Amino acid sequence: AAGPRRGAGAAPPPGWAPCRAARAHPRPVPLAVGSVLSSYGWYMLLAVVAVYLLVQKVSRSLAARPSARPGAAEAAEEPDVVVRRQEALAAARLRMQEELNAQAEKYKEKQRQLEEERRRQKIAMWESMQEGKSYKGNLKLNQQEAESGASASAVPKSKPNKKPLRGGGYNPLSGEGGGTCSWRPSRRGPSAGG
Repeated sequence: AAGPRRGAGAAPPPGWAPCRAARAHPRPVPLAVGSVLSSYGWYMLLAVVAVYLLVQKVSRSLAARPSARPGAAEAAEEPDVVVRRQEALAAARLRMQEELNAQAEKYKEKQRQLEEERRRQKIAMWESMQEGKSYKGNLKLNQQEAESGASASAVPKSKPNKKPLRGGGYNPLSGEGGGTCSWRPSRRGPSAGG
């Protein structure tokens, strides 16, 4: 019994706490870090160097990028060119809008003229009816005049020459001009049968 030796079943001394015991014994963590460094140290060193070189290359490319963009450089150098381009675009839009407005006005005027013509035709029809005349003849004349005015502005279409399906001498009632076959009514009378 040389010295106070603690055994597995011995009780801890009276002021002993578990946190003091944890501080007293060294942790195995530094051993693990050391073993990782000794095993993979060169690989980690090469990875750090590669990351450093990659960061340098990316920073250089980002620094050179704004001067490489043609749009940003031109806009920064020559703002008057951009202003002129925008003014030209606005002028072109204004011209197109004016053309559209002119076309709309022409269309409205044409519609007004057509309505006026229809109103005149109705008045003429009413007057001819009041006088006891036939208004259809006047109506046809007015429509032909209106159509001739409308067709003058439109492109005339050519009609193809059509041949009649049958000759001019064909008459289905007489049986002439129809070829060799002709229909003849049967004789009327009692049927012969038995």
